[in-house]
Amino acid sequence: MSIVQVIDIGGDTRRVAAELDVVCRRVGFFQITGHGVDESVVAGAWAAATTFFDLPLEQRLDAERPWPGYPYGYVPLSGETLSRSLVDDLSVDATEDAAPDLKEVLNIGPIRPPSHQLADDVERLMFAPSLWPSAMPKLRPAMEAYFDEMLALGRRLLRLLATALDVPNNFFAATIDRTPSSMRAINYPEQSMPPLPGQLRAGAHTDYGTFTMLRQDDAPGGLEVLDPQRQQWVAVPSVEDAFVINVGDMLARWTNDRWRSTMHRVVNPPASGRTRRQSIAFFHNANYDCEVVCLPSCSSADNPPRYEPVLAGPHLMAKFARTVDGRDDS
Repeated sequence: MSIVQVIDIGGDTRRVAAELDVVCRRVGFFQITGHGVDESVVAGAWAAATTFFDLPLEQRLDAERPWPGYPYGYVPLSGETLSRSLVDDLSVDATEDAAPDLKEVLNIGPIRPPSHQLADDVERLMFAPSLWPSAMPKLRPAMEAYFDEMLALGRRLLRLLATALDVPNNFFAATIDRTPSSMRAINYPEQSMPPLPGQLRAGAHTDYGTFTMLRQDDAPGGLEVLDPQRQQWVAVPSVEDAFVINVGDMLARWTNDRWRSTMHRVVNPPASGRTRRQSIAFFHNANYDCEVVCLPSCSSADNPPRYEPVLAGPHLMAKFARTVDGRDDS
């Protein structure tokens, strides 16, 4: 049995919240059904992503990010190294010279312009325009429809998560009303050449924001989670019409590590057979200027807050900056 439990979130709220608390404490990964997401929108975005990655490289590069630190646009194969995000974490073995990931991605940012005054250049970057290929005008509406479905699902999940944390179910509403959430379509192409030593489709990492919502396929060479108890890598099976949800660093920090932000990776496929893989990941984030302070239900005299308060946006962007080639960390 997989450690990544499948939870029907369409059931009784208290029961679902209790189940969520258990899995978030244990592993920080779960899959959800009963989510109410329009499957026709999912299918449309999935097909559009496949078509995009099938475009000639020249047409894909029409949407390429203008410089490595720009958060949105097309990133060609081997243009990112996720394991670099952990180089400051002394508890893991991560190096600056890790091999780049064997994937290509299209990153998409907030789909509506901000209605608030942006705090600084970093927040302006988080609300910068997404980039779209001129050869495929149907890509943008398909992806934006999916983005809206994920925003709605994120709001629903946060109400359940708030109940699980013994705070009012609208507790998080004011922290996400100006969210710089983002999304990426990911293609893991056929591997015509053997990977370099230690090279993976996506290196081991944790996610940076509140939580991630992933739609994956069942192709070989897929998502694995590091079992916190046994310290072994465990595959996350593909479940029809389900989304994989994982706690991010920010939510773990908010909960004083009551909930886990767990290491995960995407492994290489076997050397033969159909090995192309695809997924769409939605990264749910708190408002840029949201001060993340330990929740009152997650600390006590015996378990004081472990972290200083931080602003959600700068924390997230500092992590992102470490993962891209040619970055400037100064």
